[in-house]
Amino acid sequence: MNKLLILLTTLTLSTAFAHTEVTSVTPPDRSVVAAPKVVTLKFSEPIELRFSTFRVMAVPAGKTASVAAALALAEKADSGKLASLPLKGVTLASQVTVPLKPRLKAGAYVIAWKILSEDGHPVTAFSTFRLK
Repeated sequence: MNKLLILLTTLTLSTAFAHTEVTSVTPPDRSVVAAPKVVTLKFSEPIELRFSTFRVMAVPAGKTASVAAALALAEKADSGKLASLPLKGVTLASQVTVPLKPRLKAGAYVIAWKILSEDGHPVTAFSTFRLK
């Protein structure tokens, strides 16, 4: 009985402390693509978009992707520095489609996100792609 109780407790705690994860990003990380109209992120569980930030930005010359991601997340959704457009009308989703501005220039881009996991912990990450 003790072993069963320990097993159940372990399973419950591991589920309770699990962070929401991005399960896929389109365009895929480090891919080279023709000009996409959107980027899409899928999550391991629905997220509350009111507490989430999604940005796409060209990687500035001389900056790493991680620095570019931090810069992108610091921009307001309607910033002229971003390649992404603001999200509208979505509150809870397990997939997010971020519209992009038309006629983006060739080069490296970063997709940056900050979400609030179901357990209350923020999750920040990024992915990159290159436009032909």
